[in-house]
Parts: sequence; C-alpha cells; structure tokens
Amino acid sequence: MKTLNQIFESFRFAWKALKSNILRTVLSLLGVTVGIFAIIAVLTLVDSLEKNIKDSLNFLGTDVIYVDKWPFTADASGEYRWWDFWMRPNPSYREFETLRESMKHQSGITIFAGRGNQVVKYGSNSIDEARLQGGDHGYNTVFEVNVENGRYFTPEEIESGRNVTLIGHEIVQSLFKGEDPIGKVVKIKNLKYVVIGTIKKEGESFLGTPSNDFTAIIPYQSFRRLFQTGSGAWDELTSRIGVKGYEDDIGLVELENELRGMLRVRRGLSPTEKDNFALNRPEAIANIIGGIFDGLSLAGWIIGGFSILVGGFGIANIMFVSVKERTPIIGLQKSMGAKNYFILFQFLFEAVFLCLIGGMCGLLLVFPVTLIPMGSLVVTLSIQNIILGLGVSTAIGLICGIIPAALAARLDPVAALRAT
Repeated sequence: MKTLNQIFESFRFAWKALKSNILRTVLSLLGVTVGIFAIIAVLTLVDSLEKNIKDSLNFLGTDVIYVDKWPFTADASGEYRWWDFWMRPNPSYREFETLRESMKHQSGITIFAGRGNQVVKYGSNSIDEARLQGGDHGYNTVFEVNVENGRYFTPEEIESGRNVTLIGHEIVQSLFKGEDPIGKVVKIKNLKYVVIGTIKKEGESFLGTPSNDFTAIIPYQSFRRLFQTGSGAWDELTSRIGVKGYEDDIGLVELENELRGMLRVRRGLSPTEKDNFALNRPEAIANIIGGIFDGLSLAGWIIGGFSILVGGFGIANIMFVSVKERTPIIGLQKSMGAKNYFILFQFLFEAVFLCLIGGMCGLLLVFPVTLIPMGSLVVTLSIQNIILGLGVSTAIGLICGIIPAALAARLDPVAALRAT
C-alpha cells in the first residue's frame, strides 16, 4: 500500500512540474506532436487507401481459385509469358462438369462468362451500359449475390437455360422507375427474359470495379446461346471456372492440389509437361497491393521518425534541465526517506506525460484529415493506429526520460541539498 501511495505521489509531483512550466511543456511536446501526426496521418491514409482498393476487389470473391487461360500476375522470375498463354485453351463446360461431379474439396463451383455494354430494354425504357453475366449452379455460392426481392435461379432453370434474369439496382431504377420488376419481361439482344429477382444495391467502389448494380445475371446455358464461349485458343469471349474452398482448408492447399491434378488428367498432360491453365487467386493481387503499401508505410515512419527524433532530444534536454532545477528538492525528499524508485518514477512519469500529451495532440490533428471529402475514398482513423500512436508516444517518453530520471534517483541527498 505504501508503495502505491509513493507511486501516486510521483504522478502528482510530475503533473505539478508540468503545470508550473506551461510554455516549456508546450515547446517540448511540439516535436512529438508533429512526429506522431506525420506517422499516423500517413499510416491512416495508406491503410484507408489499401482497404478501399481491397474492398474494390471483393467482386472476385474470397477463398476462391479461378481456372483461367491467363494468370493474374507474372511468374516467380517476374516474367509474363503472354506468347505461351495466348495459345492455351479456354476452360470448357465439359471440364466444369467433370470438376463439379468429382471434386471433394470444394464448397461451391461455377462456370461463368460476361460481356459488358449490353442493352437491356423494358417498354420504351432502356439502359445501354449493363453487364450481362452468365452463371451456373454455384454462382451465388462462389460470388456474393444479395437477392433483395424475388428469388435466385432454380436448378431446372439453370439446367435448361431458361430466359430468366436477376437484375441490379441501377438497371431497376433505369427501366422500371418505381414499378415492381418481378415478373416483368425485359429484352436482351432482342430475346425476352423474365425478371425473377433484383440484387441489393452495392454502390460504386473506389476503383470502379464491376458492381452488381449494373449487372443482369442469366443462366450460363442461356448466355451460351447469345455468345460463343468455346474452348478454342482464338475465341474472343472466354469462360472461367470459379471454385470455392472450405474454411478449414488453410491456404486452399488441398483444393489447389486436387484442382491441378484433375485438370492435368482431363487435358491429358504428361508429368513432364507444364500446366496449360492458370489457377488464379484474388489474394495474389492483394499481396501485390500490400507490398506497395508497406513501402508507403515505411516512408511515413521515416518522415515522422525525424520529427520524433528531434522532439525526443528536446524532451531529454528539458528533463536534464528539470533535474538540475529540482536538485535541492530531490535532496530534501531523500533526506525525508524518499526511495530511489520514487524519484525515478517522478521524472519518468513527467517525460511520459509530455510525450503522451504530444501524441494525443498529434492524433487530434489527424482526425480532421478523415473529414476531408476525397470522392469515393473513405478515410478512417482506426483503433489500431490510435493505439499505435499512443504506444509510440509512451515509448519515446520512456526512452528519453530514463537517463535523466536515473541520474536524479542516484543523487546523493547531502550533495543535492547543498546544490544551488
């Protein structure tokens, strides 16, 4: 109990010392304030930008592997051998059927293809920027299709390729203008399609990536009647197969191994031949983005680090001055029985208080940055960055205050009392 009381007294002495020298306190914490502001502002902008970009890639799905003709990224050597990829066959419907019937490590599988800038008509109204998307059985499992009104396709509609469609929010607003679209007939490439459902509004993404707001989804077999989606190397329109794994398949290792093995057998590749297909993962793009933003974060630390370094030297200098000014008081406290740790904590707390106040001021300056309109970029000061800012401030206070505090704690009480 006595120890706790002495620690509390150390807090009180430190706070009184800070209040008695307001101008010196303000000047001391300016360096830390600027440093924390620079670091946390840069980290906040970088984190927000990274999050917005990754959110823009949500249309690719999660825990999904795509069977593609073209890889998303270059190989390990950094080379993108397009001349090899060009002649690869596109994923075919027969391959999709083989995978759907035989794979054990998938929780959802679909074949899909899309074509942009399509015209969808209803009566005298039309929209010419719709994206027509053809999907099979597991399309709503592999991708997030939030049906707001109506329903999703039935297995019979998928198998027979009936002319039914789900339409996005912007298509609903453009064509129906307040009418209930369910059961209405729209025209796509002069063919009639019955609207069986509408998709919940998603809004515009930061990168302007595909959104279901402008999408009309139809059964894949119906899509094939409108566009050629064969497996030849020279086809303009390519199909893709998306396979979703299970959550307990860490890194989708089992899914990828099974998928690669079945495709190689299906395409008759010998053990010495290279894959003539790509197994793409959305996280490959996310990892590239993450690497870029790691570099930007490092730049923020370097920029802010110089300010904090200057501020730290300033605080250390002020603490040495404070020890010098209060040497007689230290001698008096020691002669009355104050322990070394009491003196140590007194000055250490003062340094930490200085840095924490500076850090909090820096964080308060970052908050207005999050209120500046930046178009579709949403800037958010995260709890993680707030804790980081306060943690760095505390660490600077401990580092800059420990030597002056230790010198004060080791002063000889007699010599300290004689000091003037």
